[in-house]
Amino acid sequence: MTRLHEIKRVKHDIVLRMLEVSQVQTVSPKMVRVTLIGDALAGFSSPSPDDHVKVFVPLPGHTYPTVPTMTADGPRFAEGVPPSPARDYTPRRYDAQARELVIDFVLHGDGPASTWASQARPGQTIAIGGPRGSRIVPNDFDTYVMIGDETALPAIGRWLEELPAGARAITLIEVADESEMQPLVSQAQVERHWFFRDGAAPGTTKQLEDAVRALEFPAGDTFVWIGAESRTVRGIRLYLQNEREHNPDWMKASGYWKLWPDDED
Repeated sequence: MTRLHEIKRVKHDIVLRMLEVSQVQTVSPKMVRVTLIGDALAGFSSPSPDDHVKVFVPLPGHTYPTVPTMTADGPRFAEGVPPSPARDYTPRRYDAQARELVIDFVLHGDGPASTWASQARPGQTIAIGGPRGSRIVPNDFDTYVMIGDETALPAIGRWLEELPAGARAITLIEVADESEMQPLVSQAQVERHWFFRDGAAPGTTKQLEDAVRALEFPAGDTFVWIGAESRTVRGIRLYLQNEREHNPDWMKASGYWKLWPDDED
């Protein structure tokens, strides 16, 4: 019997929310987990594990972020007011009853959001906007293959937590070294593969692509999710499409960041 694997796309109204930091935890040497609270989280929705919100952090020397006003033509900042830097992040976990939103930040040494997260403390204020939309993948695939670097860990970790018992997943994850490994708890049957750069710069190795080429997919229907440096993602996507002829509808490939800014996805 052929299964349709209906993938749903949902649009959300974009709401800007000012939130307070309630807790900051160290997940690993290069990742910080920030818990945000506030009544502004009422109505927040993130139905897909790889959703993203826009995070606005205060400018240097400022206490609060400067956020745009939503208009019919999109977000607009007040004239003459310097806008706060904004970056995309995955909602790692959301508790609607407690109105708590958890976001994991990779501390990569540069960038406004990473810099802010490295000094984040309870009581500080940031803002979020979104998610703009969600792509909801059903739980009826035989196998889920999740491929990514540390920037994809929040999405992969959340997806594994949300997979039901009886599901099967394979993870291929590249991080700096063994200290960056995370437990990645799941009710599903998960085959975990970790790869370490051990001094190589992020985005410069071919470990993930080589691992995908060496991986034999289990029998049945497989959904593949890829999130990493843009050129790495493109190489894996093209290999799966052109050489393995993997169904493009059963794959999502997202360039989470760019080592080469002039690259086009």
